[in-house]
Amino acid sequence: MSNKPPLNWGREKDRMRGEREAPPEVREERLRTLAGLRGTAAIALSAWRGRSAQRYVVGIHDVGSIDAVEAAPAVVIAVRRDEAGLASPLNVASIETAADAVAWVRLAQAAGASELHIHRLAEAASERAAVVADLAPAQAA
Repeated sequence: MSNKPPLNWGREKDRMRGEREAPPEVREERLRTLAGLRGTAAIALSAWRGRSAQRYVVGIHDVGSIDAVEAAPAVVIAVRRDEAGLASPLNVASIETAADAVAWVRLAQAAGASELHIHRLAEAASERAAVVADLAPAQAA
């Protein structure tokens, strides 16, 4: 005989189901690019996996780059990298005009962003809003 109580499978299944339904974290998934295809420089690309498990490919740009201003309309992610190279999204926004982009880049710089990740594949404003909702960092309560 064992001193262990019998396993309650109903309760255990409920516990496992709750673990499975927890929303996944937003995370970066680095992409490999061909370095110097026919003598050209490699394009800096990455991807972000949203809470919905959808993947969004982005171009990586320096926070002081003019590319962010010319990106509109697009989804722009302000990113800070730590010493280990892990990216943390500081802010995510849908940029509709160049004027919006200039103001937003200034805020990203003030927040300590080191990179801007630009997703240009969402064509409609509603698509960009859905990407922002999927990738936006969770706000502390």
